[in-house]
Amino acid sequence: MTDNPEKNAGARGADFLQFIGGFAFQTLVHLGKAPNPVTGATGVDLPNAKYSIDLLGILQEKTKGNLTPEEDEQLAAMLRDLRMEFVNSSKAAKTAPNGPEPEPEEKTES
Repeated sequence: MTDNPEKNAGARGADFLQFIGGFAFQTLVHLGKAPNPVTGATGVDLPNAKYSIDLLGILQEKTKGNLTPEEDEQLAAMLRDLRMEFVNSSKAAKTAPNGPEPEPEEKTES
């Protein structure tokens, strides 16, 4: 690694789309649409899904005018799709016979 932050970022391969993609994946996990990468379990956690979507919304608001056209389009598409998934999951949770599925308990190591 060099002392040049731009070269360091490129060496790691990190960019804005990967950053927001991480939030999108986290949201899908909370919506039960993807398995938790640590436990492999799926479960619905609507409050945390909403929080992740809200964070992406804040990023969209605070980066307005500073993104490339591709980044702007991808962020808008992610938010649109995640919001629709949230609405669908919320409706499904309300109509489920036993209410929403509980989030699996996480095991902590001592």
